[in-house]
Amino acid sequence: MTDQVEAPAEAPALPPEKLVRVYLKMKAKHDEMRVAYETEEKKLKSQMDKVKSALLGFCKEQNVDSVRTGEGLFYRTVKGNYWTNDWESMHKFIVEHNAPQLLHERIHQTNLKEFLEANPDTLPPGLNVDSEYTITVRRK
Repeated sequence: MTDQVEAPAEAPALPPEKLVRVYLKMKAKHDEMRVAYETEEKKLKSQMDKVKSALLGFCKEQNVDSVRTGEGLFYRTVKGNYWTNDWESMHKFIVEHNAPQLLHERIHQTNLKEFLEANPDTLPPGLNVDSEYTITVRRK
């Protein structure tokens, strides 16, 4: 297990009060830009969904799975989504059938942190840790 904490960068020449003020102004601008982007993106995605729906309708009407046009190719595929409402039974099923590949290879950060705090002498093999200092800025 590696546990490294990066040293803070050199202290800036501006006083902290001014840095906080500048940061909060930048954050407000960023938030404004994000909202504007998300609004426009939502509109564009809605329009794209209408076009995709029309193309799906064309495939259904013509009983085809793909069409090549002078502008490009479009095709339809079947997309399946799987989920469970009963994680306890799903975990039992996975253990019984030795099928860990049914899960994503991702560690739940908060749960592992709590496990390690409660079991400091028990480390999973191959575990890597990367730590760094971060700054959180809040309004007064």
